[in-house]
Amino acid sequence: MSQKVFFALISALLLVAGVLWYTSRSLSPKQASWEDVVSEAEKGGYKLIRTEELGKRYRENPESLLLVDTRQEWEYRAGHIKGAVNFPMEPTWWSRWRKQKSLERLLGPDKERFVVFY
Repeated sequence: MSQKVFFALISALLLVAGVLWYTSRSLSPKQASWEDVVSEAEKGGYKLIRTEELGKRYRENPESLLLVDTRQEWEYRAGHIKGAVNFPMEPTWWSRWRKQKSLERLLGPDKERFVVFY
């Protein structure tokens, strides 16, 4: 076997190993900071409220709120805020993009509705 063939084989093996490593490595989403939340809310035109204000609204008129629990289904079944609906969603752009149509159906046409994601 010539040196050129040997180096081509070694290069091909290294390339395959690199691709396999890259495509199978585990990715954990970055933990969002409060600054990230505020920035995303501003970009999207969302209003942020404090827990106390949400509690007051919930006590006064829970039907006026759409509470969306974004945890996995098993977490939702283990316990959730009364009246909340489950819409599991990973905190990634891919998940948001993939579920965009389903989310639009869930939210409905009322753009003035008070929606809370948790």
